[in-house]
Amino acid sequence: APDFELYGALRVKLAQAGYSTLSIQMPVLPSTAKIGDYLPTFGDAAERIGLAADWLRARDHGKLAIVSHSLGATMANHYLITRSDVKVDAWVFIGIINGLEDMFRIKIPVLDVYGSRDWSVTIVGADERRKQFQKIAGSRQVVVEGAQHFFEGQQDELTKIIASFLDQVLARP
Repeated sequence: APDFELYGALRVKLAQAGYSTLSIQMPVLPSTAKIGDYLPTFGDAAERIGLAADWLRARDHGKLAIVSHSLGATMANHYLITRSDVKVDAWVFIGIINGLEDMFRIKIPVLDVYGSRDWSVTIVGADERRKQFQKIAGSRQVVVEGAQHFFEGQQDELTKIIASFLDQVLARP
């Protein structure tokens, strides 16, 4: 859900840091679904992200960033590599659950943030992810010591990392 636990906390904390947020409900399958079951939903997810970006651009919200977590980050990756009309200026992915796809297609700064106690599928792919985006100016990877996949108890630190990155790459005063 767009405002559940980590997502709701990030929305509040990013607003306190001076950022407006719009939460997008990504496609959801039954709890028994495996990651592969979500592949057919990626097109719908990309459409939702694109529509949200269009809506924000139409209201002159300035520079836009996607802040995404876990499977939502994988869906955002799909949007960024399959759409020729990407209208975002930066991408934050938190605890992405697999590697990045076709990163050479992404030209915007990215922040890869995950916890040192994150899911193993996130930790194992960290070096490869960094290799894929290290040539994109402004991009970086941050490991939050002791953090788990949902950053329980470390949401303030996560927010500071995200806001610092966005301040830098979006050139916000």
